[in-house]
Amino acid sequence: MNLSKDFHHKVPFNYFERFIAFRYLVPLRKGGLLSVISWLSFIGICIGVATLIIVMSVMNGFHIELKERIIGFNGHIFIQKNDKYFEYQDELSDVPLIKFIDPNITLQALISSDDRTTGIVLKSFVEENMKHYSFSQSIGNNEEINVKDSIILGSDLALALNVIPGEDVKVLSSNMLSTPFGQIPKSKSMVVVGIFTSGMSEYDSNFAYTALPNIQSLIGIKNLVSTIEVHLSDIADLQMVKEEISEVFSNNYIIRDWIELNSSFWEVLATERELMFFVLSLIIVIAAFNVITSLFILVQTKSKEIAVLKTIGTSDISVLRIFLIVGSIIGTSGTILGTILGILFTINIDSLRNFLNNTFDLNLFPSEFYYLDKMPTNIDINQIAIIFLFSLSVSIIATIYPAYKASKTEIKGILGNG
Repeated sequence: MNLSKDFHHKVPFNYFERFIAFRYLVPLRKGGLLSVISWLSFIGICIGVATLIIVMSVMNGFHIELKERIIGFNGHIFIQKNDKYFEYQDELSDVPLIKFIDPNITLQALISSDDRTTGIVLKSFVEENMKHYSFSQSIGNNEEINVKDSIILGSDLALALNVIPGEDVKVLSSNMLSTPFGQIPKSKSMVVVGIFTSGMSEYDSNFAYTALPNIQSLIGIKNLVSTIEVHLSDIADLQMVKEEISEVFSNNYIIRDWIELNSSFWEVLATERELMFFVLSLIIVIAAFNVITSLFILVQTKSKEIAVLKTIGTSDISVLRIFLIVGSIIGTSGTILGTILGILFTINIDSLRNFLNNTFDLNLFPSEFYYLDKMPTNIDINQIAIIFLFSLSVSIIATIYPAYKASKTEIKGILGNG
């Protein structure tokens, strides 16, 4: 009598195979080496999947947040000239798809208050363009920003200088002024009219903004700029607009986009993301080896039961399926739980970071090192699906060989020795 043929095979695993597989899973809840290894494989897969989701989501968020902050402070396309300073005329008025044009001067300078002197990046702005900057809402009274000899400081910079709006600071440029006492740097006393917070430590602690005529006066030039920044409405139009701009300007101009200027930075981020995925994937692979080990032990433990099943007519393919179910349940349940834990942890990761920092007086994810004032995350459904399918595939593949060995168990010898 062949019992396995008494059950229909319209589904991948019939009731008989599922019933035996679940019976074999019962001992895994009890003590013993098999139970320990099985639980370790389940926990390993769970932790591997959760960790992979968390780290990749943080890396995605870090990449997107930096991209938005960098573009929020800078243009998409930069036009410069070999002569450093040049006269700007409205050459780009006929180029479509441009949101606004920002002719400016950016220079390294020193800034000093009564308490401290520090280096800054001083960048000019044109009044009508201020509304487009991502930090424009945080500087208070926009009517004052174009006042002569006024300056806007990053929040961390203002804190370091110990100044508030209304107080004076002195800005010194690298341009030198000839005096009877020799060469001295040109300087200008300026009043702080605003403090901005970008959420990006690199800008908040190093950047200051002032109106274009103020910088021109500071370095002793008139009607000249060092850079023309072109801001686009849609970043997808970057290459098209860049090609049109190249036709407008002669060979004396250097035209670069934001990707070129930050290429090494993005390459490092991309390499880190790929390396993280590879390294953390090894956790899942190692856990899959535990699945193989636990199944081999289960096969040895259940060798007599397998022989009995074969004696009553269970086919080799049914035995193989039984052990595939056992291994797949361990891998699938670990993958599902790991995915849920990974998503929940990712959603609440910044709250957990703040809790740990406040409770244990830690400094996890310091903004001065990572440029951002909070831990960014971005849950990519497609990426999670890839991680889920990868873990599932590795877990199932790991069960094939021990399941195959179980299906080839010899009836002779086992029953004879029993």
